[in-house]
Formats: sequence, C-alpha cells, structure tokens
Amino acid sequence: MDNMTSATASSTPPATLSTTHSTMPSILIADDDPRILTTLKLLLKSQNYQVVAVSSPAELLTVLARRSFSVALIDLNYQDDTTSGKEGLALVAKMRVLDEHMPIVVMTGYSSVDIAVEAMKQGAADFVQKPWKNERLLSILQAQCHIQRIAKAGQKLAQENALLKSQSSTDCQNIVAQSAVMKQLLSQLAKLAKSDMNILFTGENGTGKSMFAGYLHQCSQRHKQSLISVNMGAITDNLFESEMFGHVKGAFTDAKETRIGRFELAEGGTIFLDEIANIPLSQQAKLLRVLEEKQFEKVGSAKTQQVDVRLVSATNASLAELIAQGKFRQDLLYRINTIEIHIPPLRDRVADILPLTQYFLSLFATKYGLESHQLTDEAAAGLKHYHWPGNIRELSHMIERAIFLSQQQLITLGDLGLSPTQTAKVAGIDSGGFDSKSDTLEVIERQIIVDRLARFDNSGHETAESLGLSRSSYYRRLEKHNL
Repeated sequence: MDNMTSATASSTPPATLSTTHSTMPSILIADDDPRILTTLKLLLKSQNYQVVAVSSPAELLTVLARRSFSVALIDLNYQDDTTSGKEGLALVAKMRVLDEHMPIVVMTGYSSVDIAVEAMKQGAADFVQKPWKNERLLSILQAQCHIQRIAKAGQKLAQENALLKSQSSTDCQNIVAQSAVMKQLLSQLAKLAKSDMNILFTGENGTGKSMFAGYLHQCSQRHKQSLISVNMGAITDNLFESEMFGHVKGAFTDAKETRIGRFELAEGGTIFLDEIANIPLSQQAKLLRVLEEKQFEKVGSAKTQQVDVRLVSATNASLAELIAQGKFRQDLLYRINTIEIHIPPLRDRVADILPLTQYFLSLFATKYGLESHQLTDEAAAGLKHYHWPGNIRELSHMIERAIFLSQQQLITLGDLGLSPTQTAKVAGIDSGGFDSKSDTLEVIERQIIVDRLARFDNSGHETAESLGLSRSSYYRRLEKHNL
C-alpha cells in the first residue's frame, strides 16, 4: 500500500501510546511536498501522536532549537537537490548538534540503500522509502519512541543515582515522636502531604528538617517518584543554573556532556531546597520563574522544558529579616511558603530525648558491630535537662562519641561530655535550660511545665496535678507557652 492510498487506513492506536496531551509522543516531520505533509499528519494524528510539520531544512532547525521531540521524520531531498540526498545528510548532522539523543528516521523516494546507510552513519536511527507502507512506518516510529523513552529514563536514573550516592540518606520511617507536639506535627504533615502545596520548614539547625521533608514526600501521592534534595548553601552563584536546570554539551568550557538538572530529575516528584535563604539574590528570579511558570531552559539551550514538581524548602534563618535587608525577594517567599511548618527544638520536646537516645544507641551499635550500651540514671537525667543548642544532630554525635569513650556498657554523664553544672538542679526543681538567678519567671515556668510533661509521659492530668493547677489553668499555660 503506498503513501497516498494508505493514510486513512489507520489501525488501533499503539498500546504504549498515551492519549493524554502531556505524555503523547511528538513527531517533527520535514518534507517539501505539501501532499506528503498532509498525508503524514492525518496518519500520525490518528495514532495519537503530536505532530509538527515543516517544509524546509531551515524551518526544521528553527523549530528544533526551541523544543524537543520524541522522533524526527525527515526527507533526504529538498528543492536545492532532489536526487542525491546530500542536503538531507547535512541536515541530519546539524540536527545532531541541536539534539544528540532524539531519534531521526529518514525517508527518500530516489535513494539507494547506500544513501540510507550513509544517513545512519551521520546519526539517523532508521529509514523508510517512499512510497511507504503504513504498518512499517508506524512500527518504526513506535519502536523509536520506546527506545528514546528508555534512553532518557536511563540517563536520568544514572544521574539520579550519582546524586543520591553523594547525599546522606534519610530514613523517614525512623522518626521518633513520643511528645505531644511531635505527634501533632506528624499528623499535620500526613494531612498536608495529600495536597501539592509548597511547604516551608523553619527551625533551628539540627532539628531534622530534611527528615520531615522526606516524611512529607513518602506520605504524598508523589512517593513513587524521586525526592531530590539540594543544599542551596553548597551551590555557588556561577553553577546555580547548571545545577538546578542542567546544561547541554558544549554550553561552556567544562560541559563535556549534556547534564540533567535537579528540577528535571525531580519530575513528577518532590524537590527539597535546604537552606533556601542561601540562594544568591541574582539567582532568585530564575527560581521564581520556574515556580510560577513550571518551565525552564538548560544552560546553552533555547528549548523550553515543562516541569511538574512539588517544592519543599527549609531554612533556619529569618526570611523576614533578609527581605528587610534586601537579600531575599518577598515575591519568592510568597511562592515557597504556602504553608509554613515550624520544627520545634529538642529542648521543647523533652519526652523525645530518651527515645531518640535509645534509637541512636541501637543505630551505632549495629553500625560498628558493638554490644548495646545503656545509660546510668544520672546520664539519662542529664540528657533530659540539657539545653541542646545543637538539637538532634548534637544528640546523635554525643551518643556516637560516648559509645567509644565509655569504659563499660554503662554510659555515664562524663562519657556524654556533660558536667553537673550543665544539668544542675536548683531547690529540688530541675533547672535544665534556665538560670534561676537571671531568667524571667515566664522562662522558668515554661521549662518547669516541659520537665513535668516529660516526667509524666505527657499525661495532662498528672502534670496539672503535680503543679497544683486546675485543668483550665493548666491548658491556659500550655497555650501561653505554645506547648
């Protein structure tokens, strides 16, 4: 069946082709015969392909410079030379410069097999002869679309694996949350995970913001896709665009191969921007654009790419102060903090300190092949009443160090590196975290309530009773101190 009589004889669309616009394979056709273009457009659109048709090599190169396609289907002969195929061979070489991965299928009505072989040496993936058979043409295009998807997925996977290997892994299943405030926080995150809203985590260094970003992702509908974490403090100004959006081969001196950026790696999943306050002001507009328009260009490319990611970010800085100082864009803040979640410091979740300690004792015993250690009563009390300026990160390092400093299976206060003055008791009341000689009554009252909550395992009734407070007075104080 030739190309003119078979166009309307379309069969059932290939099973591997999606009928949704966002996932439909796209075909770029080039031929100087308008009848051929019309025939191919009718055939391919009936098979659920997106089709862009051009009639000259110059027009093809212009279109290809601006967007990507699943496959290109091009004639080898145009008006300048209608028999030799040389114009088409030159076009294949130029197309390879613009897109080194896109499959190219060539077609000609006058060439021999030798010309087709030469086209494949130049970078073409396959060929068809005019008049073509629809079944063969569709089979070739379907196969090349499939190969292109596999190749792109493989490239993405390779770079994603390299990225993940360079990052410390976070096991969000090991979140310890015994305190009331943390149980409430996890419940809130599980609910927010069902949405696609941008989330901003705030809190001190070492509170586990990246771990909660992982928890949010795992609870979301995007959990089957990637969570890509980026430490914005480690990306220099001149590498920002390349790291975040990728670059094409030859875009700059060291660009020896095409690189996929972090946003593209996170396609369909979540991108976590840690220490977002460290983004240079000069680059914030570029981040704002991708968040607003859901599109970007690789460095060195004019092609605009669409991206579907959920943004989660974190900072320990005051973004309001940075905005006042002219170091952070207010419109960017509005984009990243649809919901702001504050992660409380460890000193405000005393009920979690000993369970976290037990977790780290078990973790490091397994890691180093050691017998499990235990805490003396004094050491346990010391941990509960220490102020924890470094939060969970400090606790982790302290336990790891103590395991090797202890002379036996019992870890003492000295093994932890804590002195009695750091965990002193004043007038029979635990003063961990406050100075009874200088702190205000409000600070002291808050710490006493925190300590009692920990002592009675967050039992409101027992805590209120031990403090001599009525139920209403107790809850008023919880609200007053944000506990």
